[in-house]
Amino acid sequence: MGRALTFASTCLATVVVTLTAAGCTTEVDADSGAGTHGRSQGQELTDAEQILVQRAEELLVKKCMERKGFSYWVGPTTSVEERGGYGYVLDDVGWAKKYGYGGQLEKEAVKARLNDPNLAYIEKLSPAEAVRYDKALAGDESGPTLSAELPGGGTVRTPRDSCRADAKDQLYGDFETWFRVKKTAENLTPLFVPDLLRDKRLVKALRVWATCMREAGHPYADPPEVRAELEELTEGLSSEEAHSTEVELATTEAICATESSLADTARTLEREYRDKALRQYDDDFAAYQRMEVAALPRAEDITGSHA
Repeated sequence: MGRALTFASTCLATVVVTLTAAGCTTEVDADSGAGTHGRSQGQELTDAEQILVQRAEELLVKKCMERKGFSYWVGPTTSVEERGGYGYVLDDVGWAKKYGYGGQLEKEAVKARLNDPNLAYIEKLSPAEAVRYDKALAGDESGPTLSAELPGGGTVRTPRDSCRADAKDQLYGDFETWFRVKKTAENLTPLFVPDLLRDKRLVKALRVWATCMREAGHPYADPPEVRAELEELTEGLSSEEAHSTEVELATTEAICATESSLADTARTLEREYRDKALRQYDDDFAAYQRMEVAALPRAEDITGSHA
């Protein structure tokens, strides 16, 4: 599986953090530090396990919508392969050689979303029924809502009652708490990324990476610059030509990320800065870990399968 570093994306508004998990089917014993499924404290759910939980949520939504008199089809979820290209710098050479930056995977995902039978179903509903469908699925924003204060400032809200809320409540045990701690966990990045990007260790590794890229014929100052120009580089090319261009550039980036130590440096700094940022949010983050881990066995029961 391809793995891109997670501490920052090309836009800080897109928040991606490295999340850890503390067990699998039960809460972790504070003394033992281990849970079931052979998972020790501090280990995260794999991509496949996260996808399984997402599928279970979709199945619960389907049942809820059917109880309310609507048809609902389980939608596509992001595949393990698609997740490989996320992050600040691509460093998996094997993934890059196969998928480039994931352009073809994204096109396939967009096509799947456009062909979602739920969209065709909604179009056949009367205006009044379409409104009722939307409120059943996502909730009524004019009704009761839950709110969460973000670590970097600001507040986000979501309807308290909906099929999506009901599904999360069943999976995580307490939707209100889940919503609050999840928003905390997912929005820690702005607290440390600006300082991380200025760290001399990262700046030095980035300079070496840029030299490696330049010597390979790709004069870019940093990985986000590559992403920013990728669309222009492939504009007007056939699908095959665009993929070839993408693969060559992505492979070079991944090789340089490894040879320059940018990948290892970024991982080390991410852990260091993230741990500092977590200190004042330990309780929320620990709760997030426990609830995410506890959802896995429930998801296995709901789907009748294992990751």
